[in-house]
Amino acid sequence: MENKRKKPKVATKKHVARLEKERKQARLVWTVAIVMFGVIVLLLGYGYLDTTYLQLQRPVATVNGEEITIEHWQERVQLQRVNLVNLYQRYQFFQQQFGMDVTQQVQEVQNYLQSPEATGQLVLDQMINEVLIRQEAEKRGITVSEDEVEQAIREVYSFYPDGTPVPTITPTAFEYPTLTSEQLTIYPATATPTEVLTATPAPTSTPDPAVSPTATFTAAPPTPTFVPEDITPTATPFTLEGYNTEYQSTLDEYKTYGISEATFRSAFENDILRKKLSEAITADVPTATEQVWARHILVGTESEAKAVTELLKNGSDFARIAQQFSTDTGSGAKGGDLGWFGRGAMVPEFEEAAFSQKIGEIGEPVKSQFGYHIIQVLDRRELPLSADQLQQNRDAAFSDWLTTALDEADKSTNDAWAQYLPPEPSFMAQAQSQ
Repeated sequence: MENKRKKPKVATKKHVARLEKERKQARLVWTVAIVMFGVIVLLLGYGYLDTTYLQLQRPVATVNGEEITIEHWQERVQLQRVNLVNLYQRYQFFQQQFGMDVTQQVQEVQNYLQSPEATGQLVLDQMINEVLIRQEAEKRGITVSEDEVEQAIREVYSFYPDGTPVPTITPTAFEYPTLTSEQLTIYPATATPTEVLTATPAPTSTPDPAVSPTATFTAAPPTPTFVPEDITPTATPFTLEGYNTEYQSTLDEYKTYGISEATFRSAFENDILRKKLSEAITADVPTATEQVWARHILVGTESEAKAVTELLKNGSDFARIAQQFSTDTGSGAKGGDLGWFGRGAMVPEFEEAAFSQKIGEIGEPVKSQFGYHIIQVLDRRELPLSADQLQQNRDAAFSDWLTTALDEADKSTNDAWAQYLPPEPSFMAQAQSQ
């Protein structure tokens, strides 16, 4: 049999076209698969980037065009939590070691520790205030240098390379009134008021709330200065090396909670800037104010008040009647003497009468929620404020400015800020359960 050679198959045009079509389809399938894989990778990458970075750069609040980012706010929330726990432990230390009653302070700290939303809102409010302070300081040319921040931090660690500062006390200049002959006739018992330039009468066993000073200004909780607060004493780092070691130890600890050195230092900068701006805004707060020296007799009924008034107008001794009949036994023991006081120290009805009556006259009975007051004004004049009174007025003036700035500011808040609250540090659960 004759061997037949197998002839190679001749590809037809139709066959070639079909093969080319199959190759194109295969390439298309691979291309689509690669593109889809790339899209998935991009989506996953974007999701991770959005969660870890992009979302954190979004504003949690905007104040006059300046944004407070979620990332910065989260760091401050963690810093606030750390300081709350430190404060809580410090209060407990004082209570256990010294028997101090700090129940109210401990409860306030616990309330924040147990409410992440309350802590977040507190920090957000603080940061909004800081933006307004920073913007106003910039307008006034007020700045804080790195050297000032460094010095403030060093003071926290009691590191004074140039020597420990010696505190100086600047006493308030008091102008002690000299009584006229008329006033000596009215009040012959002493030549000067028993209490001079104080808004708080000396405490007695049964003080009368009607004439005890009532503050007209309620200060907002002060913005905390974020500093490391160890509850046990540590050696003072007198050397630069010691200071650097302590400082780095603090930074390392804070880093575990997601708190950067920049955020830590900015807390000191904000505190210094606030103090500087407060000094500038309150520079014109008066250092003296009109004050009254008066005495009174407090009784419970109108008929008693009329009877006492009649006795006084008929020449009875005011001090003796006060000691005998006044239900305000605190001032009554001193002949009704209340010392010097300014506006805002007494209840409104009492204040209006004291600042309007003529010196020496026995006023008609004045009714307040505490009873009936028979008042005699002994003197009225402009007197310097005490250091505490002046500081209170300055705090009130700065608080008023900040309230106005908040009202006038163009600000907005991310309504979903609570969902960005950072996880609580591990030590929080222990502190909250105590």
